[in-house]
Amino acid sequence: MAQQIPKSSVLLMHQVYRKIFPEVHKELELWKQRAEAIPDPELRKQALESIRTKRFHCQGGAVYSLLAGDAWKQAIKFIIAYQTISDYLDNLCDRSTSLDPNDFRLLHQSMLDALQPGEKLKDYYALREEGEDGGYLHSLVFTCQTILGKQPNLQIMHPYLLKLSGLYGDLQVHKHVAKEERIERLTNWFSLYQEDHRDLTWYEFSACSGSTLGIFCFVSYGMGMELDHQLAEDIYRSYFPYMQGLHILLDYYIDQMEDEAEGDLNFCHYYRDSEEMRERLQYFIERTNESVQRLPHASFHEMVHHGLVGLYLADSKVSLLADGKQMIKSLLRASGNKSKFFHLNIKAYNKMKEARTPIG
Repeated sequence: MAQQIPKSSVLLMHQVYRKIFPEVHKELELWKQRAEAIPDPELRKQALESIRTKRFHCQGGAVYSLLAGDAWKQAIKFIIAYQTISDYLDNLCDRSTSLDPNDFRLLHQSMLDALQPGEKLKDYYALREEGEDGGYLHSLVFTCQTILGKQPNLQIMHPYLLKLSGLYGDLQVHKHVAKEERIERLTNWFSLYQEDHRDLTWYEFSACSGSTLGIFCFVSYGMGMELDHQLAEDIYRSYFPYMQGLHILLDYYIDQMEDEAEGDLNFCHYYRDSEEMRERLQYFIERTNESVQRLPHASFHEMVHHGLVGLYLADSKVSLLADGKQMIKSLLRASGNKSKFFHLNIKAYNKMKEARTPIG
């Protein structure tokens, strides 16, 4: 592999800022142009909003392209397309004109189809009023299919990709239905998996299912090195449940006020108090660190884990939360010096970005 996978935080950040983020920006601009041409005003609005407000999901996911060696640009192209489907559908379901679980299921079929080269594209909007997107969702799905279709490792990673995407789709269906049905649906769903995840609550398992990181790790590794069945199993067990759970619990943690205002489901609300939430987040940090040790390039995966903690705690929304300062201090201490480095680095980057952005 010609391209070296960075082993230090400084090298990682250098590659992220100089190489990864500019490529992400380029890909997102292309999809933004496609979104601007969507005929239906509601679909156009949600597609553009998802790109504008959830850009950092693509930036974070694209870090995995560093595992893809010389194919890193192809990895980014896949990651941006797949994450853009995820963010777009999340917006459509959050601000939905429908509360029909069958509608949500059909929309999220696009995420499963995106992982199956040659699978026929469907009318994913068939069960909702809006449907004229000018081929936007089909283009995203087809982009993913085309890239995956060229991967020699697809057969080995395919069952795991479908498993992770299936869990993600199940979660999105159950969490977006009518409010009075959500908890019962989610707890019944968890009961199918509880035997294998006795240390998790239903809301923590839900969070673990809501991340795309495992898929990005699989696809990037598949482009950069030869996979065998043991490595595929190790990748799956290293990312699900703990790394993915840590990712989404942090995401929900910073969005608490926003979700309350919008009436959206937030898994952090189910902790008894902020002390229990802090303890559980620390538990996820510890278990994530243990679980990634089985992987090649364990130091890279450790850095991603530290980067997640640093990235989310650097968000300006944390300072608005009642326990924000205490949570930052506790989780950075639990996660270690690398997280502190990422935290300070990202805060500085965000400030620099704000200073460059013209007002109005």
